[in-house]
Amino acid sequence: MSRVQLALRVADLESSISFYSRLFGTEPAKRREGYANFAITEPPMKLVLIEGEAGGETRLDHLGVEVADTEEVTAATTRLKEAGLATFEENDTSCCYAVQDKVWVTGPGKEPWEVYVVKADADTLEKADAAPDACCGTTACCTPEEQALDPARSPAEAKAGAGCGCAS
Repeated sequence: MSRVQLALRVADLESSISFYSRLFGTEPAKRREGYANFAITEPPMKLVLIEGEAGGETRLDHLGVEVADTEEVTAATTRLKEAGLATFEENDTSCCYAVQDKVWVTGPGKEPWEVYVVKADADTLEKADAAPDACCGTTACCTPEEQALDPARSPAEAKAGAGCGCAS
């Protein structure tokens, strides 16, 4: 099993759930406070909705590829590193109401991509040290490439964009 994930930050979660339920002909697979996800069969996709600011426009939060097991995450990590991409790994992390193993890379437009496996349910949407508007703390402006330039910066500082020379 492998499917693309699209995570959107939406202003009105209930309206978005209603719209995407009708668009894809299915109800959410998981609903929690401020969060819903759809496990869509056709096209094979995980659509994640994260409640954002009221009155705001829907925006991309992050992209991903959900895989079947940790071995596939490990294989993706190796492949991405061999391709010369900077990676950030998280194992047994609680994020988006799930315990996950994952690897992150950042695209040229600073779009965060994760390859991940869901290992179990969890009680929290975001990790405690996550950036205020980022699921899993990954959408801050500090890219893995910028982190690699300053390895002395802690992962928490990198996630918060500290020292990256950009607005956070």
